[in-house]
This record gives sequence, C-alpha cells and structure tokens, in this order.
Amino acid sequence: MIDQVDTRENYKRNRFAVAPMIDWTDRHCRTFHRQFTRHALLYTEMVVADAAIHGNRERILGFAEAEHPVALQLGGSDPIKLAEAARIGEAMGYQEINLNVGCPSDRVQSGTFGACLMKTPYIVASSVEAMKQAVAIPVTVKCRIGVDDQDPETALDQLASGVFDAGADALWVHARKAWLKGLSPKENRDIPPLDYARVYRLKQQNPSQFIGINGGIQTLDEALDHLNHVDGVMLGRAIYNNPMLLLDVDRSIYGSESAAPSIDAIIEHMCDYADAHIARGGRLSHIARHLVGLFHGAAGARRWRQILSTEANQTDATSAVIRLAYAAIETVSTEEAA
Repeated sequence: MIDQVDTRENYKRNRFAVAPMIDWTDRHCRTFHRQFTRHALLYTEMVVADAAIHGNRERILGFAEAEHPVALQLGGSDPIKLAEAARIGEAMGYQEINLNVGCPSDRVQSGTFGACLMKTPYIVASSVEAMKQAVAIPVTVKCRIGVDDQDPETALDQLASGVFDAGADALWVHARKAWLKGLSPKENRDIPPLDYARVYRLKQQNPSQFIGINGGIQTLDEALDHLNHVDGVMLGRAIYNNPMLLLDVDRSIYGSESAAPSIDAIIEHMCDYADAHIARGGRLSHIARHLVGLFHGAAGARRWRQILSTEANQTDATSAVIRLAYAAIETVSTEEAA
C-alpha cells in the first residue's frame, strides 16, 4: 500500500473540483465537463456501497479513461461494505474514494448514512480506516459543518479529528449545517446560512491536512479568494448551470499556459460522443440534458435551451439536434454583429 504521507502529499494538486451531485454528475456530464478542463477533479454521483457491490458495475460505476482525474463517491455506514466497495472502485480505475457525510435527503437518512453520520463521527472514522486499509488510492470525506442543533465548532472538530486520525487524505466541507427534519434537500442547499469562516478556522487548526471548501461559490474569483484560506475549492450547481466557468480553471487555478479549448471543438466532440452513445442503444436526451446551461447568459441561449429541451427528447434524435441548437446561437451572434 502507498504510504499514507505520500497519498496526502499527492492529493494537494486537487485545488479545484466539481462537486458530486445526485442525478447530475453521471458519466455523460463528466465527459462534457472534461472538455473544458484537463486538471479539475470530477466526482461521480453518490453510489451506495451495496449497489457498487451487488449491482451492474459497468452501468453503475463505468466511466471513460478520458474522464480522469475522476473520483468515486460512496454512501454507506458499514465499514466492511464500504471497504469492499472501495476495492471495487479502485479496481475499476478511480483515483479517489470519497465518503458522503453531507447528503440530507430522507432516502439517505433512512439508510443511516449521508449527513446524519455527522452525529456518529466514530462510524465515519471507522469507515475511513477500513477503506484506507483496503485501497492504495486516496480516501476522502465530504461533510457539513454540522446537523440540526449541533454546535458546528464541536461537531466539525470531532469529525475532522476522527477522520484524519483514521488516515483520511482530505476533508471537503460544505460550509452549511444540514437540517435533517423540516427542510428538503434543495432547501438545505440554500436556507442554512453559509459559514466560510468556520471552515477557515478548521484549516488553521489543521495546517498539515488538506481542507477543501464547498457551498454557494459562484465564480472563479470567489474560488481564488477561498484558496487564500483553504487547500481546495469545490463548485457544484454553479458549474452545472454555467459550464463556461470551467474554461478558465486550468489557467487561473492551475497556472496552465495551454490555450483553452474552443466552443466549436467542444460542440464537435459532444456530437461525436452523442452519436456513439446512440449507436450503443442510448438516447440523445441522456447527454443533451447536461448541455442545456452551456450558453448561460449569452445571446441565443433561450433558443439553445428550447431546442435541446424539446427535440433532444425525441426517440430518434441524433447529434443533428445539438448542431441545430448551436446554429441558432451562431445566427443570433451574427445578427447582433451586423
């Protein structure tokens, strides 16, 4: 097994990540996002440990080599099952295993995992220890600052202390509490107030550990400001709703001097990718739904969204729909220029 110090040291390159989002960050979404950035860390949707162990692995866990660097997020509370799921993820080629200790949905709570694990930090620590013993790749945790009536000062310290003692390579913190009763998952992303300062204090208390921050971050300028206080920044909905934000990640976050890809090239790649998916029995809608936000705020964006949201849902739709939608964008741009 790789030395624990080595995995923690290697993890420091992950300064920017696209958050794991249930029903959103599937393999098609990740393929799309990877066209914009070579370096950002991408995450799967949360996969329950039992599904990873007993389900159709190619359908549930499959991904393309071109998606790297990509991490697998697991949900669960049984250290033995999580260790087995982690082994499976490592064998399939994932570069990181992340444990979900932040999702507040009723479905996740009923399985006694996700954000409710903030109440049992010893289970989280045991799970991390079991996964670290099972795999040689980094094992990380994504959590909240607390749940319900917990004091975030105490709750987050206890969780962080336990997982780092167990060997965790990183702790990504969504800088809000989660309310397990009374708020929906959507409301839990917006209503509890953000407390970035709490995450900053955690980093100050753990200078040698990787601490990443998540929650409410909308721009790369905001991300760069957070990087003055923590090691990594994770954006979720902001990226999904406006993928163009990823175009400047490699330059502004990683210092890359390589030219950003052109939108023409990204569209062409996704058209080829869509047709290959359709040839294997898939549907254009599986892919097109992730492209809807591409021209967020741009002239012609409404027409782009309309075409993708309607015509891509036809059973016989092909990449011609994406090309048609892109032509609408180009037509508006030409008319405005004239």
